[in-house]
Amino acid sequence: MATETDGGPGAAGGGPGGTDGGTGGGSGAASGGPGGTGGGSGAASGGPGGTDGGPGAGNGGGSGPDARHRRPEGLDDVTVQALGKLSEALETVERVRGHLYSMHQLTGTADFMLDEAVSLFMQGGHTAVAERIERELIGRNVVPGRWTFQLVEEYDDGYYRELRQVEEDARNELAGGRRHLYEAELKERRRTHGRPGHEALPG
Repeated sequence: MATETDGGPGAAGGGPGGTDGGTGGGSGAASGGPGGTGGGSGAASGGPGGTDGGPGAGNGGGSGPDARHRRPEGLDDVTVQALGKLSEALETVERVRGHLYSMHQLTGTADFMLDEAVSLFMQGGHTAVAERIERELIGRNVVPGRWTFQLVEEYDDGYYRELRQVEEDARNELAGGRRHLYEAELKERRRTHGRPGHEALPG
C-alpha cells in the first residue's frame, strides 16, 4: 500500500493535495473528485466495486476487480478509506515486527561473536579485556530481565495480536471480510484500460 501523504488528485475536497495512495484520497475520493460520488470510475455508484456490484462499471466496459475485491453493496467511500487506513497501519506494524525479529537475530549473532572476541583476546594475552567481555556482556539482558526472544514474544502476544484482530474484525463486520478494497479501486482508477500490462486480473 502506498503511503505518500501529499499530492493525489481528487481528494476529499475535490481538488489536488489529498493523499495519493494512502486511504484518505487519490482520485475518486468521497466528495466530488474524479470518480467521487457523482459517478466516475471507482465511485460508490458505478465504479469498480461500487454499490451496484457490476464488474467494470463506469470504466468503458473493461473487466474490474474479482468478487473478493469489490465492495459490498451499500459500503460508502469513507468506510472503504477507513478500512484501507487500518490495513495500512497493520502493514506498517508487520514491517516493525520484521525489524524486531532482525534485532532479535542480530543481537544473538553479536553475542556469539563476543565468544570469538574473548578467545582471540585470550590468545593475544589480554586476559583482563577478555574476562570483562565474558563477565559483563556475554548473555547479558538487552533490557532489564529480558533477552530479545522475550521482547519478541511480548510484542507478538500483545500489541501485534490485538491490532491483527481489530483489523480482521472490522473487515468482517463492515466489508464481509474482503481485503484491499481501497487498493483494488485505486488500481481501477489508475490503470490504462485495454492496454497490455494494465489488466485487472491475471490471464
